[in-house]
Amino acid sequence: MDADDFYDEDFFRALSASGARGLVIGRRALVALGAPVMTTDYDLWLHIDDIAKLNESFAKIDHHPSCTPEVARSRGRYVLENSQHIDVMVARARSGAAGLALSFDDAWAARQTIEIGPSLTAYLPSIPHLIITKRWASRPRDLVDIEWLTLLSQRSPS
Repeated sequence: MDADDFYDEDFFRALSASGARGLVIGRRALVALGAPVMTTDYDLWLHIDDIAKLNESFAKIDHHPSCTPEVARSRGRYVLENSQHIDVMVARARSGAAGLALSFDDAWAARQTIEIGPSLTAYLPSIPHLIITKRWASRPRDLVDIEWLTLLSQRSPS
């Protein structure tokens, strides 16, 4: 796949076709929720047992892992690379400096489904869990994103 030929739909179709349990995180998740933000990268939190499924699906669109599944499991992350850089986190759980811990299984159980296009959906963490993932890094842009997510959660029906 030529670097100029990769589109969001390619990412979401490959993710969906993989059958892997993956949650779109980072700013790409905010874009899917309608946030007025821009991003050029992709961030995914993947169930640690589904690395091979995801890699096989993305290989079909010429995106290849930066390391073996075994190395990815030991590091807790890896990258799918070619025309786009896709960061894949594979940790069973994660916590940040503020001690906000979240397990993949808890995030997956509370996931939200977003329609990306005709017959194409993506899974995102719930808004409270997405806020936790943004607090892990707590960069200035993450704090802005948290403000937007907080406002969104206040407008959403309970």
